[in-house]
Amino acid sequence: MAKTNYQTIDEYHQVFSGETLDRMQTIRKIINEIVPDAKEIISYQIPCFKYNGYLIFYSAYPNHISLSNPFTKDFWEHFKADLEGYKTSKSAIQLPANKPLPVKLIKEIVALRKKENEK
Repeated sequence: MAKTNYQTIDEYHQVFSGETLDRMQTIRKIINEIVPDAKEIISYQIPCFKYNGYLIFYSAYPNHISLSNPFTKDFWEHFKADLEGYKTSKSAIQLPANKPLPVKLIKEIVALRKKENEK
């Protein structure tokens, strides 16, 4: 995917199709259900949601979708067991395309991020 000047999440999504698009739309729906007051923006040319600060980002790649944010130490500790088997970095969690989307985990991540931002 060539870098472009996305202005909206819909523009970002238009570059994708099939399962990747379905997965991103599911993530977007989860975020909007759990944090209905979240503002949708593009930041760093990827979808971002703001709610009392940056809530969460997501982005698509050929083999995975990443959820990202500068996650806190408490966040990592809370999800330590749940994230075993996933490739992670200080600020990203890769959700492999060849495995089912972990909807329950994504809901829990978004809910915890909401609580963190409310503090």
